[in-house]
Amino acid sequence: MDRPGAFCHSKHSGGQTVGGNAREAMKVIICGAGQVGWQIARHLSGEHNDVTVVDNNPDLVRRATDTLDVQGIAGFASYPDVLDRAGARDADMLIAATHSDEVNMVTCQVAHSVFSIQRKIARLRSQSYLTAIYSDLYRRDHLPIDVVISPEREVAAAAMRRLSAPAAFDTEVFMDGKAQLLGIAVGEGCPIINTPLRQLTDLFSTLRAIVVGVRREGTLFAPDPDDQLFVGDSCYVFAHVEDVDRTMEVFGKTQKTQDRIVIVGGGNVGLEVARALESRKTRTRAKMIERNRTQAERAAEALERTIVLNGDGLDAALLKEAGIARADAMLAITDDDKTNLLSAVRAKAEGCPLAIALINDPTLVPMMEPLGIDAYINPRATTVSSILRHIRHGRVRQVYSIGDAEAEVIEAEVLSTSPMAGQRLRDVDFPEGVLLGAVLKGDRVLRPAGDLRIEEGDVVAIFAMAADVPEVERLLQVSIDFF
Repeated sequence: MDRPGAFCHSKHSGGQTVGGNAREAMKVIICGAGQVGWQIARHLSGEHNDVTVVDNNPDLVRRATDTLDVQGIAGFASYPDVLDRAGARDADMLIAATHSDEVNMVTCQVAHSVFSIQRKIARLRSQSYLTAIYSDLYRRDHLPIDVVISPEREVAAAAMRRLSAPAAFDTEVFMDGKAQLLGIAVGEGCPIINTPLRQLTDLFSTLRAIVVGVRREGTLFAPDPDDQLFVGDSCYVFAHVEDVDRTMEVFGKTQKTQDRIVIVGGGNVGLEVARALESRKTRTRAKMIERNRTQAERAAEALERTIVLNGDGLDAALLKEAGIARADAMLAITDDDKTNLLSAVRAKAEGCPLAIALINDPTLVPMMEPLGIDAYINPRATTVSSILRHIRHGRVRQVYSIGDAEAEVIEAEVLSTSPMAGQRLRDVDFPEGVLLGAVLKGDRVLRPAGDLRIEEGDVVAIFAMAADVPEVERLLQVSIDFF
């Protein structure tokens, strides 16, 4: 893998240089200063956009203004006078991410009807609002929302991706399902430890996979070709979907089909996961444990083949009744982090080979390894990634946020005005914290090589440390148009 020389990145105040033109800062109002709103504000303000955060909790507003380069307004986001104070008259975009679906919907309506804000994104949780037969609701002449984000559906999709690569601690699909990002823990049995990464290209010349990120002793970085992997490292590998199993073997991991699955948690996320399992082509036997009787009954009515048990997911006897010892995987996806962690630990103790826990609080993630939990799903990261996908510049198709917003994998189409177009990879000035994971030419996914020429219409997947994302956008940018 040839890596281009280091690129010197200088920050500009007010705008960024894009193909000789200064890109004006985008003016964004973020309604809701909780974890998702704060993360989006962190991303956008870090890229020199003009961000205002609105929340009716003054403490959350203060936290945002104290820790980020943003303005803050304390008040109800759906009130026209509050949005007016937030600068709605000349805002380019509004992101409604409060805890209330109804507040988010009304906020988008006010943003459209009173202030003519062009781009409106709303986070909606209630499944009733998301049913496809009611999608006319969001037309411009009804309730004008341009993009609806469903955290539950995003998390359920993330859970299914975890099951597709059970030996990976993190995974995301790219390039229309033709490529996959794999988070792989490097253990004692890994056959390629202490081997320079550039040698892997020679050793496995036909393997369409590349190491784009490594976490060592808590620090994430984009590796150089001479870097080696050590026991205890966690690495991110970008691979062709047909080479996923072989990639896992190279790292000393074995993959097994997941036929028997136990789900702890029968809320919206659990229901979405169970429905997805039932729609699989391969026969999957799923059992669900839900503590709330009403929710358990609702799940039992909605599902066809899934057996629903009413009780506590921490109850050893109930886990035994659900067949945890014979299960291939267990998903702990309640709305309580500690319940998820402890039920995953109990499942492992009962002999379940794969335990996946939903964890909202990122400070709990370091406990996973000592507790023996195999993988986790971070709802905040999946929602943030989904929102970022819709607000990036250039022809961006997908964005995946890694860790605590430490890095991103960005998939984008190369346009004729991109500085990359027509260049061989070795001649592109990539920043130090950036690596190319794959190039999609037509319907072929290619492993990056120095002599590979990037053409207009190609799709690239780029791993970028957070500080280098603006430079990646410069390489992908087409004009001062944001959308």
